[in-house]
Amino acid sequence: MKAIISEKYGMPETLKLGEVDKPIPKHNEVLVKVYASSINFGNLALLTGKPLPVRFVFGLRKPKYRIPGGDIAGVVEAIGKDVTQIQIGDQVYGDLANNGWGAFAEYVAVDEKTVALMPSNLSFTEIAGVPMAGTTALQAIRNIGKVRTGQEILIHGASGGVGTFAVQIAKALGAEVTAVVSTRNVDLVKSLGADHVIDYKKDDFVNDTKTFDTIFGVNGSQSIFTYKKKLKENGVFIHVGGANNQFYQTMLLGPLLSLFGKKKFITFLQRPNQQDLVFINGLIEEGKVKPIMDRSYSLNDVPEAFQYFEKGHSQGKVIITME
Repeated sequence: MKAIISEKYGMPETLKLGEVDKPIPKHNEVLVKVYASSINFGNLALLTGKPLPVRFVFGLRKPKYRIPGGDIAGVVEAIGKDVTQIQIGDQVYGDLANNGWGAFAEYVAVDEKTVALMPSNLSFTEIAGVPMAGTTALQAIRNIGKVRTGQEILIHGASGGVGTFAVQIAKALGAEVTAVVSTRNVDLVKSLGADHVIDYKKDDFVNDTKTFDTIFGVNGSQSIFTYKKKLKENGVFIHVGGANNQFYQTMLLGPLLSLFGKKKFITFLQRPNQQDLVFINGLIEEGKVKPIMDRSYSLNDVPEAFQYFEKGHSQGKVIITME
């Protein structure tokens, strides 16, 4: 089968399309013919080995996982003898980040608990952008931020893959949403339900005096002390992406700031979860959440897709198709 191969850390040009053996599912696994995948920040970290702490997970000298890619959407072609939840012919999707990665390939064998049945109203290319980005937004906002009806949340970087889900999920949970984006993304986040929009190219975001219960830092390069000023007394800042200096600030200074005050600063890592996919399915089928696709690339064009993604200007998800 065809697959993207990653032998060393580096730029997108290090990725090569090659032939590998088609996997055979184990007793608890399902074999999925992959129709579509997508690119996430975790894929970029696995490609480049940056920020450096990720190498403790992905491999110190070279990538531990030879075939990158986390999100999958496809059809089950075979099942192991102990599989009980999934049947041959089921249309499924999931996040392979805790299951060896490997999504940038024509087939993948994964534990049945890694995938969930697709919602009935989306195509493979649409649902392929949901697993990692959707559950990241859900877990950060619902589980860490504990966002609920009437609370005010600021989403910095609301137009990207995670950000577009964050706006919609926060609204579905009853929050008042303020989105921070560039000029060209203002209309997009308004269409997703944002109550207020800050255009950081025109508005004075830093000196604005409004404060929030939760700040979700999906993208951006503001100092952690800027976010501290914008949090309410018991507020929470959750970091999941953006510039490396923001990552290190939250990781190193966040625990100290959290220790000596009521405001909390958390570096959040998403965990693949089948039940969260099922929860998001419900939101999708109710029309409360819809994935936003920026553009799609073929499997052969994955290096080009990474070159576009790493610029950080995508509106929604960058999709990889196997056709």
